Amino acid sequence: MKPALTNRKIFDFSFLTLGLLIQVMTYWISISVLGNALPFISLISGCFGICSVCLASQGNILTFLFGFAQVGTYTYLCWTQRFYGEIVINAYYFLTMIYGVYEWSRRLHQGGGDGPLTVVPRSLSRRMIILIAVSVLLLSLVAGLGLARWTDDTQPYLDALTTVPALIAQVLMILVYREHWFIWLAVDILSVVLWLRAGDYCMAAQYAFWCANCLYGLHRWRSLGISKE
Repeated sequence: MKPALTNRKIFDFSFLTLGLLIQVMTYWISISVLGNALPFISLISGCFGICSVCLASQGNILTFLFGFAQVGTYTYLCWTQRFYGEIVINAYYFLTMIYGVYEWSRRLHQGGGDGPLTVVPRSLSRRMIILIAVSVLLLSLVAGLGLARWTDDTQPYLDALTTVPALIAQVLMILVYREHWFIWLAVDILSVVLWLRAGDYCMAAQYAFWCANCLYGLHRWRSLGISKE
């Protein structure tokens, strides 16, 4: 096995282990030190989420296995907090991930001899990036107004800003466009704020780690090359 490949595998395992450790420690501190009555499912959902995003940053199709588990547990947590935008988007995640398994399986590539199977990404044009950015901002504003007016959402505008961009990011991720990492980074930063305000530090820690994973995912996907399609 090539030294570079070995080092990458060591880093991938260490990064995943760090994420899981952060989840466990945050849950323990929240319960034992801060006295927050967090449900145990919050820890479980966070761990599933860590595994899913770490595998996504590696371009590993097993990301969807843990993704399905995270969606189910996270949707329950959002229901208890009345984050209706988050509930809608997780139903959307579930449906799109079904197609994602198919799309990623078509784009798997054996890297470097005995290297792991990873996807080959695509890249958006500058024009498409600008169009997507403007559309996301306008749709987020409309969604925030709707949540504020017609629901009892506890954080309508922030909920909208973590929902609408994620809808777009999910599509780009499913279709293997590497620019989805930029959108996920913005969503994860806002989600940290969302869950801190809700008092769930385990979920906030998960999203904080996801921010770091977005940066690693962007770096890693650049190394995977670009499809000629």
